[in-house]
Amino acid sequence: MIILGIDPGSRITGYGVLDVSALRPRYIASGCIRIRADDLAQKLAQVYAGVAELIIQYRPGEVAIEQVFMARNPDSALKLGQARGTAIVCAANHGLPVHEYAARQIKQSVTGTGAADKTQVQHMVTALLSLNARPAADAADALAIALTHAHARTGLLGHKERRRRRSRGAGWRDFRPES
Repeated sequence: MIILGIDPGSRITGYGVLDVSALRPRYIASGCIRIRADDLAQKLAQVYAGVAELIIQYRPGEVAIEQVFMARNPDSALKLGQARGTAIVCAANHGLPVHEYAARQIKQSVTGTGAADKTQVQHMVTALLSLNARPAADAADALAIALTHAHARTGLLGHKERRRRRSRGAGWRDFRPES
């Protein structure tokens, strides 16, 4: 199955595409949808068109996207939420299930710590997918989102997360992604 990971943004929307048919996720593609419009409605239209193009090109079975978080600037958070909503509607209009993950959960899944910075996420995505070059920050974030969903689907978690769940009394196989 193909997973499309999306890191939404009103200026740059990152994407990452993984094939999770085999035991280990396989990199297919990643990049950024660069928004060129000035008007908000046109920006959202470009996000929609870009995500639709990715869905048509790669035919994912599922989409994973980062949950909205409250930024310091409420205006930025609203724009991010609108771009995110646009990507979700696009996926839903194509009949795809959408799975949401918190930023901290994504960082934990990929790096082993929920407090990782963008450079650490880029490094780990490069290592986990055996990439020849480090992807752009937004593309790496999208790949991390797709990896998080791949881990959630198969019950695979980082060793620190398994240890933490065992200490709470929950087995690592009891993990269910937040919806």
